[in-house]
Amino acid sequence: MDQEKRKSLIFLTGFMGSGKSTIGPILANTLGYDYLDVDRLIEQKTKKEIVEIFRTEGEKAFRLIEHETLNELTKLNRSVISLGGGTIANEENCRIVSQHGILVYLKLSPEEIIQRVQHKNDRPMLKDASGNLLQGEELEKRIVELLVLREPFYARADIIIHADNMRIGVTVDEIIKNIHGRIDES
Repeated sequence: MDQEKRKSLIFLTGFMGSGKSTIGPILANTLGYDYLDVDRLIEQKTKKEIVEIFRTEGEKAFRLIEHETLNELTKLNRSVISLGGGTIANEENCRIVSQHGILVYLKLSPEEIIQRVQHKNDRPMLKDASGNLLQGEELEKRIVELLVLREPFYARADIIIHADNMRIGVTVDEIIKNIHGRIDES
């Protein structure tokens, strides 16, 4: 299979709140693909919520489980896979994704991210050391810090969709238009 025609895996990346888990199933259904969410698979595998894994075992342990899960998913075909917000911020994970499929980055402005995640309490990276949800300037500062670290990885995506204020259906249509001819559509 040449470099332009890759396996039929589509990986969705983007910051938390970018819509990966909302858009992923719709995109998969539209293409006739299966849909998988790395975070949900980790929760099923460990029988723990992501927040609990971070709290009890730490981020390093979570990232190891995440890497193993990603590796397992590369054996699949015809699947849309939603990655966690930080999955791609690792050289080895970048290599795996690039080798096995198309990476789609759902890009949002920091302001849009803040609007979408400010009341979510299931985001361990947006909590303080005591487990309390960050608020106001602290939340904004954490989001910007994480974006600065992750953006170089996100920017490597095969397709970048600027999703601020974009309706779900329009986002899905834009992804389909951009992946056409890049995946094995047989």
